[in-house]
Amino acid sequence: MKITVAGLGYVGMSLAVLLAKHNKVVALDIDETRVGQVNRRQSPIEDTEIRDWLTRQDLDLSATTEAADAMTDAAFVIVATPTNYDPRTNHFDTSSVEAVIAQARRHAPDATVVVKSTVPVGFVARMRAQHGYDGILFSPEFLREGRALYDNLHPSRIVVGDHGPAARRFADLLVQGAIRKDMPVLFTGAVEAEAIKLFSNTYLALRVAYFNELDSYARSRDLNTREIIEGVSLDPRIGDHYNNPSFGYGGYCLPKDTKQLLANYDQVPQNLIAAVVESNRTRKDFVADQIIARQPRVVGVYRLVMKAGSDNFRDSSIQGIMKRIKAKGIPCIVYEPALVDPLFFNSPVIRNLADFKAKADLIIANRMAGELQDIRDRVYTADLKGID
Repeated sequence: MKITVAGLGYVGMSLAVLLAKHNKVVALDIDETRVGQVNRRQSPIEDTEIRDWLTRQDLDLSATTEAADAMTDAAFVIVATPTNYDPRTNHFDTSSVEAVIAQARRHAPDATVVVKSTVPVGFVARMRAQHGYDGILFSPEFLREGRALYDNLHPSRIVVGDHGPAARRFADLLVQGAIRKDMPVLFTGAVEAEAIKLFSNTYLALRVAYFNELDSYARSRDLNTREIIEGVSLDPRIGDHYNNPSFGYGGYCLPKDTKQLLANYDQVPQNLIAAVVESNRTRKDFVADQIIARQPRVVGVYRLVMKAGSDNFRDSSIQGIMKRIKAKGIPCIVYEPALVDPLFFNSPVIRNLADFKAKADLIIANRMAGELQDIRDRVYTADLKGID
């Protein structure tokens, strides 16, 4: 079976590798560099399992920039292109997803199109009506940056937004590729599947915001955050997971998904969803104010990425802290190995860690790292566990 995967980010790359073990997969991307890397069996993203599978597994995988080559005769076209949140329209920018769907209808008119990109509630229904074709499905993806293939090999659940035979065939493909075989598989309506993704990520954001506000309270009153969180988390209904304070939630999904869900509530009474979004802003204000109060001459920003093992720093919370600090006239320098540019928002990028440590009198880190332990007294972090 030929399968096309459009988009070579975390979602698309992990799915392409997963499915290429048992199927012919042709990946499609507009970035010639990423396409070349895949064809040379090099991972274009930071992910240990993807890197290992590309070099050690027998995969029927190729990549191209040509839509016709990728899609002709495909049984499934999986769309995993970015959908950034557009604050001007208060909605996701789904233009890349719509473009791939149009290409699929042109080059593979009989293919089932499976949207893996996060989209607003009602998107699939609109696409089906626009193209006069019911073979467009949504299947939410639940994965972590840097562990994307691992999470598809060991999925917590599989959700497909349709009840028809094509949806079941697609779910079977995911089960076939996975190592875990006993995961729950749920078939829902298209709109319900879209809502599942947004509500799932908003709940995670709510949990992050809750423990961040707990930390803000403790810091304001000079209390021990760790002891409070340990005590709260001993309640089995709450649990000792996803409770490590940070500078705020960020990354690929949580910032845009919470805002999109809030936009979907425009005609529905709500308070909690808006509070989650506002809490993240408040947390960044609080952290920045604490840093500014220390009157540093130069602030070093250690890593822009959201978490260890990731090379993504899109919407990372530490950027929000950095912008607030710079707005007060305090210069910042950045240490980020994943960044090739010499400047980041007009702040110098320092590539030598020793130089970085020497030039900054205060270093901020969303997550503590072993290479900062020698200057622990000059590091500001909310991290209690050294994990994400």
